[in-house]
This record gives sequence, structure tokens and C-alpha cells, in this order.
Amino acid sequence: MKDRTSPSTPAPRRPIPARHALGLAIALAGLGVSLPLRAAERTTLAEANAEVVGEAGGESAPAVTAQVASRSGQRLGTVTVNARRREESVQDVPIPINSVDAQTLENHRIYRIQDLQQLVPSTNVSYVHARQSSISIRGLGNNPASDGMEPAVGTYLDNVYLERPGMAVFDLLDVEQIDVLRGPQGTLFGKNTTAGVVNITSRKPTFHPERSVEISGGEDGYFQTKGSVSGPLSDTLAGRLSAYRSRDDGYIKNIHDGDELNGGSRQGFRGQLLWKPSETFNLRWIGEYNEEDSDNGTPTLYSSGPTINGVNRYEQRATAAGARLVKARARKVDLDSDQQVTVFQGGTSLEANWTLPNDFTLTSISAYRWWDFTPRNDLDYLGISAAINAGVAVRDKQYSQEIRLASPTGDVFDYVLGAYYFKKDLDNETFFSYGPMADVYYGTAPGALANVRSTGKGRIETDSYALFAQGTWHITPKLELTAGIRGTYEEKDARVRRYAPTGGNSASGTTAASVRAYDSGDLNLYSFSPSGLLALSYRFNDRWLGYASLSHGEKSDGVNLSVSSAPSAGADSLLVGTERVNNAELGFKSTLLDGTLLFNANLFWAQVHGYQANAYDPEARSSYLTNAGDVRSRGLEVETTWRPIRGLTINANGSFNDVRYTDYKDGPCPPEVSFRSGAPASCDLTGHRVVGASRWIANLNGHYQWRLDNGLQPYVNASYAFRYRAVGTMEDSEYAQIPSYAVVNLSTGLRGDLGNSQWDVSFWMKNAFDKTYYTSLWSASNGGYTGILGTPRTSGLTARLDF
Repeated sequence: MKDRTSPSTPAPRRPIPARHALGLAIALAGLGVSLPLRAAERTTLAEANAEVVGEAGGESAPAVTAQVASRSGQRLGTVTVNARRREESVQDVPIPINSVDAQTLENHRIYRIQDLQQLVPSTNVSYVHARQSSISIRGLGNNPASDGMEPAVGTYLDNVYLERPGMAVFDLLDVEQIDVLRGPQGTLFGKNTTAGVVNITSRKPTFHPERSVEISGGEDGYFQTKGSVSGPLSDTLAGRLSAYRSRDDGYIKNIHDGDELNGGSRQGFRGQLLWKPSETFNLRWIGEYNEEDSDNGTPTLYSSGPTINGVNRYEQRATAAGARLVKARARKVDLDSDQQVTVFQGGTSLEANWTLPNDFTLTSISAYRWWDFTPRNDLDYLGISAAINAGVAVRDKQYSQEIRLASPTGDVFDYVLGAYYFKKDLDNETFFSYGPMADVYYGTAPGALANVRSTGKGRIETDSYALFAQGTWHITPKLELTAGIRGTYEEKDARVRRYAPTGGNSASGTTAASVRAYDSGDLNLYSFSPSGLLALSYRFNDRWLGYASLSHGEKSDGVNLSVSSAPSAGADSLLVGTERVNNAELGFKSTLLDGTLLFNANLFWAQVHGYQANAYDPEARSSYLTNAGDVRSRGLEVETTWRPIRGLTINANGSFNDVRYTDYKDGPCPPEVSFRSGAPASCDLTGHRVVGASRWIANLNGHYQWRLDNGLQPYVNASYAFRYRAVGTMEDSEYAQIPSYAVVNLSTGLRGDLGNSQWDVSFWMKNAFDKTYYTSLWSASNGGYTGILGTPRTSGLTARLDF
């Protein structure tokens, strides 16, 4: 979004004394107040009249002015995006984009990235906890917990690439807008964005005072505070401070001790400085920190798997180990060990923009981020002391530098070119502490796993270099041709080790093969990944834009940082090959009914070769990355926003998406096949649907606000999000299918003025009809499946003051 305030023509303001600014910053941070600051964008009738009179060429007849002003107030505003590294209207960009502003996020209580899928089409967020999270678009990118692999959907925060999807699962703090770009975007959005981009933009410091505080409380112990302060520190320097604190008790009952799980606390802050010494130069510094202490990632039993010849292996072994079987698809677990996740992360970035004498713009973005994740999991979920503590701890550091040069617009040809460098240093530690009932539950020989502790370490270092360029040729005033190319060269050095087990019978050497020592030695990968774009757009008139495009994207090689089957299959089995995507788009964007209706639609067809996906190794009891053959993703996306009357806005979007393997002959077998005698070593999954890809997605939401005679502004919000059934795990077992579900969110509130401030009080209800639904499934031992439940019905109150 553009910074609407220029230092050369500032609004009347009084700089905040430095001592007061620091005091206020410390006070906000101490209160845990987060600062999503809502800009007070209230338009009075007089302002609307003045604006429209200017548009009408000075006509001043009261009846004409009132009529035009009313129509102007009904029109939809212009949404500005930076999808082509230039600020332009979303309706002028020949790319399928959904842009969600801060007010929409607030209206529908979307305060975490996991819920974004309730507002946009073709998007799925699989969230267990910060490490096991992923964002997929059009069914591509469902690869959680891929420490040695970049995601297919690139996530950007203030123009900085986030190498881990888990870096974005904090509370959305002081956000200006979120843009979701669908299809390969590797030409301008660095790294390997083969499926799309989620671009998060936070609010900038302002050269006029802004302050905001918000408090929310609700069921299940939910409590959240947010706050922000922004304003000038001098005529050329502005600052902004944002902070938040959230907590909840959770909604999964542990029958072992009566505690509630899948809740916890999160807190963080973001500080910014914006220096604008002239109209031709600005410098923006951002520093932020977030932390989490929770028991998120608590799965519940979804299915005990197949019963073959009268025997259900999961139930048989669990019962033999003394488990109390928990009813499937219930909000209950039986954990006799700790369940905990701690996350510490932070980062800093420096963005500089120069307008050169010839109107070229030079941009430099330097950034550093770190991310520490430590879990503690009771992995048997049955209270039987089979898997006392297991998980993967991760320490990740990333550095990036981007330089871009953008030509001036308005000529026959304009372009953006630049260079990008990215470095990643990641270490993980895999640990597994087995209990006394491990041999019984896992079906191993006596003494093979009981009371054994296994640990291992993985390391990967990545150096990525890229050059890119994209230009647009304005062939005629209506016809444009855009071409782009990026070349990315990467070097990756990795090593995977598992140390000799301790405890149990490890000294006698009778432990199971899955815990014995292993060392891959040094693994080196070198790859060159080209990306390209060719797009043709035609503006039929000022209301209709048509476009067609071809694009190519690649996701470079990767490394499995867990041992899995490497001791028997060799170190090369740890390597994952390049994923390549060819994508075609055909669509249009339109603005109708005198600017009160936006209607966009597009067709897409993507062919993926060497699809990188997660599979499960039942012998090693761990997930691993693999190239899952070829995939085809094709479908239709439609989105519309309509303002039929002043104050009422309705948004509807949906997608049909057919995502299938077109060639995957050596895939994993589901337990209903692999548990039978004489079962094949692999299964042909050609023609099967891809994990997590719902064929139909539909979202409908509306906002209505009106003004009473006393100046009070009541409002109501409602949203409906439907997702068709989806495959839960790669092997496409009949026991791991996610059913269709729909979630309804409702809220109502009242706003009013208090001097120069605005207050807002609202009542909200998420999942109003208390739908029980699963967002993702996981393979468990002995043919069972666990899943992550969506949040139950939760209602609460929010009070906010902008002053």
C-alpha cells in the first residue's frame, strides 16, 4: 500500500518528544499490547461531496452533488498491490490475485495465517504446530516438516522471504493487507515459488499520530491484547511500535489428567523506523520478535485403520500394551507424558528506495531472520509408555539480500531487473525415547526398543544466487506483452547422522534396525533452476481486462534430514530431485455496475514433474520427502465483490480444482493393502488425488454497516467457508479421507466517536454451528491415523479504541 503522507506536505502535527515516545513504547511492550492499528478512514458526507464536485467539473447543484456523492460512496475502492514489484491496481495486473485488507481480517476475526483459507479460493493451510505447517495453492505444496526443502508456496513478510512456513504462524500483527498470488511466481518473487505466493504487508510508520489498543476475551480461556503507536519523531523520521499477547486453554481433553490441550500463549512485538529525508529517498528499518509456549500439535485418533481377517492391528497391539482406547473422532486423548511446543523467532530488515534523476527506482532489501523450535511429544497417544518423548528440534538462520532496479512507467516499454542472494543454515535434532511397552505396541522383538533412547542430527547449508528481469511492452494502449526470466543457482551441503542408541539392551546390540547408528557423510547438491513468464493482456475497455499466460517454475533439489530407510537404501535415498512446473492461465478481470461490482474468473492448467511430497515410513515411524511422480492440477477460479447499497459489501469466491497423479507407479501402499500377506512393496497411485486438495472450495462473506441519527455505527459480519472432502495422506487409504465441512463465523458490533477517537465493541462467534472437522491427517503406527481438529464453537467480546 502507498504511504499517503509525504514529508514535503505534512499534515499538521506535533512531533512526539523522544522521552515520551520511549516511555509509551515501554508501556505498550510491558502490557503485552499488540498494535494492529486501524487507520481511521472515515469519509464524511461533506468530504464525499467535495470529492465528487471535483470529478463533476465544478457542478454545484445540491441535487446533482448529493446523487453523485451517494454513488461515489457506494463504489468499491481501489486495491493497490505490489505483485509486479510496482504499486498498481489489482484489477490491472494479469495474475490471479486475492487481496485481503486489515478491516476484512478484523471483521471476520482472522488473526492467524491458518484461517486465511476461509477467505480466499484454492488455498489450504495445513497446521499442526509451527514446524509441521504448510501452505498449498491449487493442491500443490502440502509438504509440512520439510526441514531440508523449501516450500512450493513462498511466504513474504514486508518483501522478505520466509524460508520456513512456521515463521508465519504467529498472530497477524498490525497488518495492512495480505495478497495471495496463485500459480508460479518465481520470476519476481525470488526462491522457488512453484505454486504461488502469500505476501504479507504490515503498516508503515506514519508522519501523523496514530494509536490503537484492543482487548478480546472468549470461551476456552481465550484472551488477547493488542496495541500500536505510530507518529513522527522529527520532520524526517517516523516510528511505529506494535505488540500483542494471546493465550487460550485449548479444546482437547486429556483423560489421563483432565487437562485441556491444544492451547497456550503467544506474544511478540514489532518496531519500525521510517526515514524520509527527501522525496527521492526513504529508508525503512523493521525489527521483530515472537515466541510461543503451547501444547499445540495434539492430534486425536481419526481411525484405527483396517480390520483384516478379523484383526485390527492398531486396536490389538494397543490393548495388549494396556491402553484405554479413546473413541475415534472425539476431542479426547490419553497422554501420560508431556505435550509441549516452544518457539522463539525474530528478525530484522532494512529496505532502501532511491528515485534516481531519470525516474528509475533502485531498491535494496537486506534481511536476517532466526527461528528456534523445540517440541516434546507423547507419540503413542494412548497412555501406555510406548513413546515417552519424541520430536525434531530445529535451529534455523537465514540471510537475504535483494537489489532491484525499476524503470519509469508511461513509456512503450518498462521493466524491473535485479539480483538476489539467500543463505540458510539449519540444524535439527531428532530424538525418540521409547518406554517399557514399546516392543509390545510396535511389534518388535523383546528388548529391541523398550527403554531405548535414540538421537540424531541433521544439517543443511544453502547458498542461493539469482538474476532476474521482467519487462512489459505496451504494444498499443490496450495490448500488453509481459516477459520475465529468472536464473537461480544453488549449492547445498548436508549431513545426516543417527547416534548409537542408549538404554535398554543397546549394549548387547539387539536393538531394532530403526535406531542403530548411521552417518550419511557429506552430501553435496548443485542445481540451476530457471523460471519464466510470458503473458499477453488486452484491455477491451476501462471495465474489462483479458489475459493469457504461460509460466515455468522450478523448486531445486533437497535433502531428507531424517535417516528413514537410508541404512538399507543408501545415502542417495536421502536426496530429493528438482520439482518442475509448467502452468497456463486464461482469465479476465472486470469492474461493472458503475464501479460497485468486481467480477474476475480464470482457468488454469499446471503440469508438475517430480512433485516433492511427504510419505510415511512405517518401519522407521517417520515421514520423509520424496519425488512423487507427475501431477496435473487444473480447474476454474471465480471471485466477486459487490456493494449493492451503501454500507453493504458482499464477497464470494470459489474454485474447482482437479489435482491428480498422472504418473506415480511406485507409491506407498495403504495399510489395507500392505498388511495383507503377499502385499506388494509399492502401489501404483496413478490417477489418485493429491493430499489435501479439495475439489470444490467456496467462500461467502458479507459486511453491513450503517449510521444512526446519533452518529453511532452498528454493523454485522457473516462468513461461510465450505471445503469438499480431500485425501488425508499420500497413500490414499480409505481410512484417511477428510470429510467435507463448512464453517460459519458471525459477529456484530457498534462503533462510535469519542472526541477525536473512535471506539468499537463487538460480539463474535467462530464456528457458530460447532462443526467438528479435521484440517489434516497423519499416518500413525500399526495402520492407524491421527488428525488435527479444527477449533470448536468459540464466542467472545472485543473492545477497541483508536485515538
